[in-house]
Amino acid sequence: MSVLTMPETLLHEHAPACLALWVAQCKPMGSSVVSVDASALTAFDSSALAALLGLRREVLAQGGTLQISGMTSRLRELARLYGVIDLLEPV
Repeated sequence: MSVLTMPETLLHEHAPACLALWVAQCKPMGSSVVSVDASALTAFDSSALAALLGLRREVLAQGGTLQISGMTSRLRELARLYGVIDLLEPV
């Protein structure tokens, strides 16, 4: 299992670099399960969701699965508002 960590702040200007870093970190590990710890995330906008969805797309393309732990209620609510909660927190 590859374990990635979300930064404390993830805003629009940080999202592309954050996604690129995550993709680079999880490819060498070659794991079928990629886990993201979102518990440190305190300042974010919808770009945090875009980065997570981008990572999900990359992981799925490689035949893996994405697990997100430590999602705050604010991040969950934003994902609900944008209609992507089921993609980030499968039932």
